[in-house]
Amino acid sequence: MSMGAYDEAEHERREQKTSAVDADFDAERPEYSGSLTYDSGDSAEALLDKFQEMKGE
Repeated sequence: MSMGAYDEAEHERREQKTSAVDADFDAERPEYSGSLTYDSGDSAEALLDKFQEMKGE
């Protein structure tokens, strides 16, 4: 078989492989616990001032 030749068996095999849905991963969802913290950073005005400063460079 040359490069680029159509292989019907391979096409069917790949189609079956991609059409199968593996839903087992949903069966066991891990539960996470903890806390989330974030730094809100500068105010909107300070960020706009910084943007204008960078834009002017």
